[in-house]
Amino acid sequence: MTSAAHAHSHVPGHDHDACISDALGKAEAHCADTGAKLTPIRRQVLELIWQSHKPVGAYDLLAQLGKGGQKIAPPTVYRALDFLIEQGLVHRVESLNAFIGCTEPGHPRQQEIFICRSCGTAQEINDPGLGQRIHEDARALGFRVERQTIEAVGLCSACAA
Repeated sequence: MTSAAHAHSHVPGHDHDACISDALGKAEAHCADTGAKLTPIRRQVLELIWQSHKPVGAYDLLAQLGKGGQKIAPPTVYRALDFLIEQGLVHRVESLNAFIGCTEPGHPRQQEIFICRSCGTAQEINDPGLGQRIHEDARALGFRVERQTIEAVGLCSACAA
């Protein structure tokens, strides 16, 4: 089954508040199921990532956290991001050194991310068939895949129109 994250940001009538609420609810449920602790700072970082359907960098997160008068050190943000990645709640967009939220917490640590070069939105697809093919190729080479990210840059449907 494939699923798209962030795909609805250009859809007329997209309820972004519901989108954020749904993502946070899934994250809380996932952490409750796994026994992981979604601390207030981790939750706040996750919520900030979901504020936009665009990849966000760690220093942008730090600046947003500081707007509320909080004194947050960079290592605090990086530790929160490490936790969120480990739990499968966010994905790192390697080419942009930024992060996007994951709509399927806990799914296999593989994703394909489509980044619009015009508006900057990102869409995540989880294609188990592609992942299986990559693992088969790796096995044939005697290679053990620990994680994979495929990033494609182009134009989203709204910008291409």
